[in-house]
Amino acid sequence: MKPRVAIVAPGAMGSAIGHRLDSHGFQVLTSLTGRSDASVRRARQCGMHHRTDVELAHADIFLSIVPPAEAIGLARRFAPLFKEHGRAPVYVDCNAVNPRTAEEIARIVLDSGAAFVDGGIIGGPPRPATPGPAVYCSGPAAPAVTALREGSLRIRVLSEDLGAASALKMSYAGITKGLVALASTMMLGASRNGVAQALYEELAESQPHLLKHFSRSVPDMFGKAYRWVAEMEEIAEFLAPDESGQRFFESAARLYERLARDNAADRVEIDALGAFLARESGSPPAA
Repeated sequence: MKPRVAIVAPGAMGSAIGHRLDSHGFQVLTSLTGRSDASVRRARQCGMHHRTDVELAHADIFLSIVPPAEAIGLARRFAPLFKEHGRAPVYVDCNAVNPRTAEEIARIVLDSGAAFVDGGIIGGPPRPATPGPAVYCSGPAAPAVTALREGSLRIRVLSEDLGAASALKMSYAGITKGLVALASTMMLGASRNGVAQALYEELAESQPHLLKHFSRSVPDMFGKAYRWVAEMEEIAEFLAPDESGQRFFESAARLYERLARDNAADRVEIDALGAFLARESGSPPAA
């Protein structure tokens, strides 16, 4: 018998994972309380069923998939229910948090009687005909999550060390999202100083693979920048005691904070980034 899976919350990643599990015969539960109409429609289209918090606490596997700033709060919300009702799931924290935050969440969950698994999702939401993201798991209870492989999820068990999956997620996201922050900063700098076209042409000539990557990854960031703020702060904490590394990602957090505000207002910088990437190469630079 396949385990019942609770997923909180049904955002873009959570609902896509729920859809994949539902399509492979899993019963997928979620909470739609307080969710927007769009989120409710998306969850229902993905085969996710609304349940109360008490009912969610009785699932076999509980996937916490929320913005990193909400990860501790979600654990605190459900831990009393796990303890009170005596039937606790395997609680998998899949969020972009650093190992110390993961350890804090683990203490909350383990004190409730539930099993805890440190998780990290690398890759975008699963889409039809694609393998989907890799879900890395660590901790003594991590093997229990491999039951979700029957739902065509790529579950990868790292080790019994709590925090290993979070450390991997921090390292990977620091490279990918840190690179987007660096590219955005320099594109804006070139635009302010009148050399945007020259920079674009140089990238097109000498770094075409990077330019192609930025053309996809930078615009994809616009609507997500607000969610990346806390993630950059988690990465900064992960890098302690490397002060220079911490400052880099604290600055990246402030950049994404600024771009998120701009995206919700007059879009001056967002449009400047879009305009930079919409350019076309003219004549190659003179020798």
